[in-house]
Amino acid sequence: MRPKYPRVGSSVVSVVATIACLSIVLAVTFYLVNQQPEVTVEQAPEQIQAHIESPIVLEEQETVEVAPAVVPEPVLETRQISPKEEVAAHLEAGEFGKAIETAETVADLHQRTLLLKMVVEAQLKSGDFVAALGTINRIPLADERTKAMGERAQAISLAGGGQLADFTQLIDLIQTQTSGLWEDTGEGEGSIRQFDSGVRVDPQGLLHHISKAELDGRLAALGIKARQADLNKNVAQNSQMRLISLTRLEKEVQQLIEEGRSPVETMKMLAGLTKVEYVFVYPEDQEVVIAGPAEAWTYNDQGLAVGIESGRPVLQLDDLVTVLRTFSDQGEEIFGCSFDPRPEGLARVKEFVAKSNARGPLRAGAGVRNWTKQLKNQLGVQDITLYGVPKTSRVARVLIEADYRMKLIGIGKMDAGDNIPSYFDLLAKQNTKDPQNLEALRWWLTMKYDSVLHNPQRTAYQVVGSSVLCQSENQIVTNEGQRLQTGQAEELNREFAANFTKHYQELAQQDLVYADLQNIFDLALVAALMRNEQLANRAGWEMGAFASTGAYRPAEFDPAHTVDTVINHRVYNGKDVVVQVAGGVRVDTGSVVKNQKNLKVSDQVGTVSKKSQAPALPVGRWWWDLAN
Repeated sequence: MRPKYPRVGSSVVSVVATIACLSIVLAVTFYLVNQQPEVTVEQAPEQIQAHIESPIVLEEQETVEVAPAVVPEPVLETRQISPKEEVAAHLEAGEFGKAIETAETVADLHQRTLLLKMVVEAQLKSGDFVAALGTINRIPLADERTKAMGERAQAISLAGGGQLADFTQLIDLIQTQTSGLWEDTGEGEGSIRQFDSGVRVDPQGLLHHISKAELDGRLAALGIKARQADLNKNVAQNSQMRLISLTRLEKEVQQLIEEGRSPVETMKMLAGLTKVEYVFVYPEDQEVVIAGPAEAWTYNDQGLAVGIESGRPVLQLDDLVTVLRTFSDQGEEIFGCSFDPRPEGLARVKEFVAKSNARGPLRAGAGVRNWTKQLKNQLGVQDITLYGVPKTSRVARVLIEADYRMKLIGIGKMDAGDNIPSYFDLLAKQNTKDPQNLEALRWWLTMKYDSVLHNPQRTAYQVVGSSVLCQSENQIVTNEGQRLQTGQAEELNREFAANFTKHYQELAQQDLVYADLQNIFDLALVAALMRNEQLANRAGWEMGAFASTGAYRPAEFDPAHTVDTVINHRVYNGKDVVVQVAGGVRVDTGSVVKNQKNLKVSDQVGTVSKKSQAPALPVGRWWWDLAN
């Protein structure tokens, strides 16, 4: 019988035996492991030889070659690019706008000045003197700004004025050589503008007429002379029909603006176009095109670009953009101006004339001149009302000047030739024994087009009979100075307006403001057609820089708020005849493009459109001539 629990002695013997066996195994293992290196060493030459002959070595070489690319040293040694190097890089790429942005992030005024002068130097080298002036005005240090102005003036002189159609060099000279605080140089609130042509605006916004003799004298005193435009041989060629893609032009203008540059002279003068005869839309090519005769141009003594052969003003991009915005979703779709006598002034004039007639005839000579001066003082200035276009725009200036001169012609203070006699000349020829005391005549200018032809698809339009219409009306002046419309014009009033309209083209040849006005009417009709016929939408064109909120900024002029009284006086048969003129300019294209009687179908217009599609053009080209 076995005991319930084993004896302790027997367990110890078993454990000791087990440990002894394990010790023997470990000893043998240790001996074998320690002997292994000797075997490996003896076989090593064969193993090394095998590795040299094995293609596995190539894999090891490839791994070694790739290793440097995993941790490239240049990345570890990259340094920060300085603002000067960044500006230089932008300039080398022609990115003037980005260069200016980079320069203006620098807080140190001296360093910022240095960087901006780098931009100015690059702009002067490229011939963009206008953009350089804008950059100069950003220079924070006055002394350096003055030096830059001088460098710019010298660059302009060396270039022969080839890029400028204005008098900015003279303006720069005044700003840098006088102690005035000029707004344009960032040092004060004073401003200085380009030389005016036929009218000028004083600091109070009063418009004044400049006589031809006075104008010639001022121009001679300033040494201002006509100059030739700087044109390449292609655009300088005359063309019976030059086509301008408004979509391509806008794209190029936008690109220049983004680069901090100004549109070039060819763009500003619409490649020498002197008239708009056609408007085309090519939906499949996303093109909107205008077309008409074109020629090389020069700048007259007053800085106006005129055709070398025709002498007509060329169409201007500033005017086009202005009227495109007028006929946009945000525009009024109508524009114009009027000269409005103040009621209190009219009331004083009516009372003054009545008392004068009661006293009898005036004495000739000094008596009449003194009386006329008093009359003008009684009436005072007239208010200028402008609507539909910015008051500072060139379009506004042309409207106001054309209207003002028309009124001066009507009352005999400007000569328009034998075919357009003044109202007083007409009154003298009538030889009436009892002339009326006509205190208020109204003359105004508006659009005159015979028709607009279009193809059945309404993708091609031709403007026929472009001109300007002068209209007339007699108004009654109450004792309180209110002008009451009659809707009628007496015989002599109608005759003056009819003569002005009939001989408008002759007048436009001798007084270019009327040709300029006709150009603006043409561009307004283009803008109205685009709006009414949805041409931009059909071409998929959002108008970009030319849109109401676009980046392009037309030149600005001092706005006119009031005008010298347009009034004159003659004595007929012992009675004082006073003529005061109201009216203005009204451009209502709705009377043309929305009147279906004016829109007529013509298959021939479609044929011209097919011939006029853009050929293969160089990159950046936005105009072409129709092959004969």
